[in-house]
Amino acid sequence: MNLINRFLLKHFLRILLLSCTAFIGIYLLIDFFEKISDFIDHKASLADYASYLLNSIPPIFIQILPLAILMTVVLTLGGLGRTNEVTAMRACGISLWKVVQPFMGLALGMSLFVLLLNEFIVPYNAQALNQLLEIKLKGKQQLTLTRGEIWYRDQQRIINVTLANPQQLLLQGVTIFTVDEQAQLTTRLESPRVRYHDGGWQADTLTERVFDQRTGDLLETRTLSRRVLELGRTPDDFVLPEGRNNELNYQQLSKLVDKLEQEGLDATRQRVDMHGRLATPFTCLIMAFLGVPFALQKGRRSNIALGIGLSLGIGVVYFILQSLIAAFGYSGALPPLLAAWTTNLIFLLFGVWLLLSVKE
Repeated sequence: MNLINRFLLKHFLRILLLSCTAFIGIYLLIDFFEKISDFIDHKASLADYASYLLNSIPPIFIQILPLAILMTVVLTLGGLGRTNEVTAMRACGISLWKVVQPFMGLALGMSLFVLLLNEFIVPYNAQALNQLLEIKLKGKQQLTLTRGEIWYRDQQRIINVTLANPQQLLLQGVTIFTVDEQAQLTTRLESPRVRYHDGGWQADTLTERVFDQRTGDLLETRTLSRRVLELGRTPDDFVLPEGRNNELNYQQLSKLVDKLEQEGLDATRQRVDMHGRLATPFTCLIMAFLGVPFALQKGRRSNIALGIGLSLGIGVVYFILQSLIAAFGYSGALPPLLAAWTTNLIFLLFGVWLLLSVKE
C-alpha cells in the first residue's frame, strides 16, 4: 500500500468510525426508549438489558452501514476537495479512479463482511431479540418453529401449520392431530388453506382420517367441504412466527422455499427475502460509488452540514424505494430476484450518470 492510499484510508476510516458510532448510538437510544416500558413493566433484570444491547448492535450495524459509508465518502472527498488535495493529486497525474480506488476496495470488503454477518451472526441475534422482547417480556404464547413450520398443542390436539400469513388472515398446510389420554392418535384433519373470517378459521376443503384407538389402524378417510376449524389461536398469535424470516440465513431460506414449493404452497415472500440476503450487503458498495460524484461536484463548496444532509436525504430515498419495491415483490407484482436487486441497480445507474457528468 503506497503513501497516498494510506493517507486516504486514514481519513476515511476515522470518519467511518465516527459515523457508525453516532448512527448506532442514536438508533439504540430511540429504539430503547420505545421499548423501555416493556422492560420496566416486566421487571427485567440487568442481564436482559445487556442481552438486548448486545444482540441489537449487529442488526443495527448492517442497517446503518450503507448510510455511514455514503456519508463518509462524501465528507472525505469533500474535505479533500475543499483543501485542494484532490486537485493536487490530479495535477500529479493520479487519475480519479486511483483516488477513489481505496474507498471502493474498502466498501467491497465491508459488503462481504455484511454478507457473512447476515449468514452467520445476525439471524441468531434476531432470534435472541424475538425471544426476549416477544416471549419473555410481553408474555406471548410461544409457538415452536421447526424448519419454517409451526407446532403447538391445544388440549388434546397437536396442530401443525406449514406457513402462517397473519397479514392476509391465512394459514397454509394446516394439520390437526387429535390424541386420547394415552397419547394414541384418534383423528387427523388436513387442509391446504385456512382463512380467518367472521371470528373463526374456515377451510374450503378438509380431509379427515379416523384411526382405531386400540390398534392405530386407519378406519376411514373422508373429504369434507366448508368447515370451521377451532385452532385455539387468532391471526395475531401467528404474527411472530411469520415475521421470523429475519431469523433465517440464505441457506435456511433456500431450503424453506424448496420445501414450501414442493408442497404446492406460496413461497414468494421467502424467496424475496432469500434474494435480499445477497442483495442488501452490496448496498455498501453502491452507496460508496454514489457518494463520489456528489462529493466531486461540490468541490471546494462542500461542507460538513451539506454532506450530512445530502447523505441522509439519499439514504431516506433509498430505503423508501427499497421497501416499496420489496412490497411489489411480496405481492407477486415483481419477480423475487428483480424485487431484491432493482433498488441497487437504479442507484448504481444514477451514480454512473452523475460520475459521467463530473468535469475533468
